[in-house]
Amino acid sequence: MTTVIAIDDKICTGCQECTKVCPNLAIEGLPHQAQKVDETKCVMCGQCVQKCKSYVSVAEHGFGAYETVRKERGLPETVTEPLFAAHNVCHLDEVLRALADPNVETWVQSAPAVRVGIAEDFGASLGTLGAGKLAAALRRLGFNKVYDTNFAADVTIMEEGSELIHRVTNKGLLPMFTSCCPGWVRYLELNYPELRHHLSTCKSPQQMQGALMKTYGAKTQKTDPKKIYSVSIMPCTCKQYESGRPEMADSGQRDVDVVLTTRELAYLIKLKGIDFLSLPDEKFDLPMGDYTGAAEIFGVTGGVMEAALRTGYELITGQAIPAIDIKAVRGPDGFRTAAIQVGELTLKVGIVTGLKNVKPVLEDLKAGKLDLHFIEVMTCPEGCVTGGGQPKLVLDTDFQAAYEARAEATYQHDRELPVRKSHENPSVKKLYDSFLKKPLGEESHKLLHTTYCGDPKHHH
Repeated sequence: MTTVIAIDDKICTGCQECTKVCPNLAIEGLPHQAQKVDETKCVMCGQCVQKCKSYVSVAEHGFGAYETVRKERGLPETVTEPLFAAHNVCHLDEVLRALADPNVETWVQSAPAVRVGIAEDFGASLGTLGAGKLAAALRRLGFNKVYDTNFAADVTIMEEGSELIHRVTNKGLLPMFTSCCPGWVRYLELNYPELRHHLSTCKSPQQMQGALMKTYGAKTQKTDPKKIYSVSIMPCTCKQYESGRPEMADSGQRDVDVVLTTRELAYLIKLKGIDFLSLPDEKFDLPMGDYTGAAEIFGVTGGVMEAALRTGYELITGQAIPAIDIKAVRGPDGFRTAAIQVGELTLKVGIVTGLKNVKPVLEDLKAGKLDLHFIEVMTCPEGCVTGGGQPKLVLDTDFQAAYEARAEATYQHDRELPVRKSHENPSVKKLYDSFLKKPLGEESHKLLHTTYCGDPKHHH
């Protein structure tokens, strides 16, 4: 398996901040000695990267050390920020190569949480919404198509919502867990493989978008899919692992070729001398840049659940949901449950925030004590807005402020968007009419669903 998260033993001081946040106890080492990541246990969430306090300093490591480490990590010379011991492996060089190659069509997608994080790396205040500038920056970098993972988040709701209804009405295996978060999926495969059939068979929005880009996208843009190099910008360090899973090639090629984190995109923008904050606001390309408020809230804890309920309600009852803001599923508590009346059905849902809170839930499930239909799990503290690939915060006091500001900007964006339910996205309707035909249909099944095997060794 390729390394995603590593701790540099030349820099690590053994403060063990990382050990405290690791949700699967994958970091080993004695206090005040270099820590090591056990890759067989690591779920690659990158929270250790966010929390790490040990960095390269002249006093400690000598004059040339910074340059050496920067080179080792494949970071551009324009990077001047502190380099910390815990880091994720960077793939910027691959993206730069593709952008420079005239024979390659570079198509990019960007996740919902990126737009509420990226501006922080250019000095904007915490949680600044930068959707329009993000689209503009990706164009200035030379990407041929600038799409949005939010489009596939809307598609995910169509598929996952339909799958949930199918399970509920046909006495299928319940509860069904969301499968958008690859860190959570890997955790389940490592620790509770016997429960893997409770996972939705849906791929994550990133992987759905990748598969659609090289099939539907190639068709609508009259492009040879073999020429498309698909890049994802993610708030998450585990997405690189996910894109490399062998089962993620249903389009006939790798669905997603390479992943950059929000932070790495900021490096790239700075490398190219683009002044992010002074860019005009631009729109993402159509059709796969069209999205709703439901897709946007995928980035916060409870958001996938809320998006699913906005559409699921209508799919079940044939009527619009009475209140579109479903406050009962919002908020950062470790595990919360809600009962939502959907016509005759009382839909019982659960939301797990932060992977360390999932164990008791899974133990209850094994013991037959869990009476729920649908459970959303997100690995990071308050969902993707707090992902391992988001801008790094150095002061502990900033963490909570950033979490709240990014979540608030996400809900703000949802409130301002003209369409707030996935099934009302006109480009998604068109996708089903002209290409997928129907949710859970044959084409959807082939491209957008997968099976999680429960044996991560199978992915090496």
